[in-house]
Amino acid sequence: MNKVKMYTTQVCPYCVRAKTLLSQRGVAEIEEIRVDLDPVQRDQMMSLTGRRTVPQIFIGETHVGGCDDLVALDQRGGLMPLLQGA
Repeated sequence: MNKVKMYTTQVCPYCVRAKTLLSQRGVAEIEEIRVDLDPVQRDQMMSLTGRRTVPQIFIGETHVGGCDDLVALDQRGGLMPLLQGA
């Protein structure tokens, strides 16, 4: 299974929703990077994604986007193949 990395903040309902969906799809471990604790990480997230909102989700080397993007990917049937590295 591809590695999942997520830029988050402590109080973020979209982050919780994204983590719940990923867990339901079999993801046991998410590398969480808290941008509210480290402004340098927020700057890095913004340079990688061009976005400043959280969550920002990466599966393997692919930037999925935010929670709505993750849900849309799942509804199109694209999440599981991406997680499985297909």
